Amino acid sequence: MITNYSFPNSRSMRVTWTLEELGLEYRCQHVALDRGEGQTAEHLARHPDGKVPVIEDGELTLFESAPICRYLAEQYGDGSLLPESAAERAQVDQWLSFIVTELEQPLWLQAKHKFALPQDKRVPSVLPTAAWEFQRALLALERRYKGQETLVGETFTLADIFLTHTLTWAASMKHRLPEPLAVYRARHADRPALARAMEKEQEAAVDR
Repeated sequence: MITNYSFPNSRSMRVTWTLEELGLEYRCQHVALDRGEGQTAEHLARHPDGKVPVIEDGELTLFESAPICRYLAEQYGDGSLLPESAAERAQVDQWLSFIVTELEQPLWLQAKHKFALPQDKRVPSVLPTAAWEFQRALLALERRYKGQETLVGETFTLADIFLTHTLTWAASMKHRLPEPLAVYRARHADRPALARAMEKEQEAAVDR
């Protein structure tokens, strides 16, 4: 069985959502990052920086949300979440790269300097620049998004999981989304697999 090391409201949700979309059997193992469990020797052996997500699948241990989700879809998806054509798969990879490097990073910079870093390491003066960078990346996304239901082709893919998750994070941080992207986010955020994933991660946290 796949073990999914998770923490609610983190990037592990992308992995848990992917697992639910694929209908795979797995267990969520809560890592209490807020209590320092990420920095234990046991977890550092799984992730060199003590973060989540991490999965264990047999002898394979894998960290970072994009390669984990790509592996799961490739290994177990049977055509689900990844298109069949090489060209469309490359487009999924293109969007995954853009989302995690351009769209997400200014949000994470804001989060770090608002609450994630130790108090003495936070630099509030970077927040306006990070907000500007996010809006700039959002504008770049808007240039390429024409109101279609899914980012690549006509089926729901990993690119939609990552974009929906990132836009939801942005909305929670009070960023204004353009109306077409707000509609896109709301549509995919209503998927039953996401609701199951959220419940699974919360249950794992409570069970601890």
